[in-house]
Amino acid sequence: MTASIERRLQERLLLDGRPDGDRLMLDDATLAAALDGSRPLTAGERAALTASPLTARRLRTLALARRRTPWHGSKGLLRAASTAHAHEPIATDDGWWLLHLVPEGAGWRTVLQLAPHAPFAPALLAGPTRVRVRAGSDPGAGTIILLGMLDGDGECEDTWPFADAPHAWLQAHGAAFSVERA
Repeated sequence: MTASIERRLQERLLLDGRPDGDRLMLDDATLAAALDGSRPLTAGERAALTASPLTARRLRTLALARRRTPWHGSKGLLRAASTAHAHEPIATDDGWWLLHLVPEGAGWRTVLQLAPHAPFAPALLAGPTRVRVRAGSDPGAGTIILLGMLDGDGECEDTWPFADAPHAWLQAHGAAFSVERA
């Protein structure tokens, strides 16, 4: 028997089983973190996944949804010129996201905006999509700058979480940022 057929049979057995009392053992955030590699499952979580066909089906559903929406992250760099024009948005390298840093009273407001021309925009806007902006360009690493759900216009916003002004803070933390699914 080929490895491919054997793997499919094992998957079918796992997904078709319905033991009494089966319930979702891991939440979507834990499963999503395992899928994007930002946090591996612990031994106990792996055991719970293996023991629960419902949880395995949920993991499979989340994995298939990610395949339909190929975007998993974008990187951006604070250009030296950006500090002179602090009110201009900073674009990711792929041009799919704009990060607006807007003065608000004595502080700042952070607004993430999805470009309508992004090839994955319809899929992200079709359902609730949680995103985060991190300082630095390594996926899954760095201090969180913004975390929230995209609204119907493809935006997510919150107050700037640090005491220092955004451009100065970003320069002090590598002058790079990343946008990713949360």
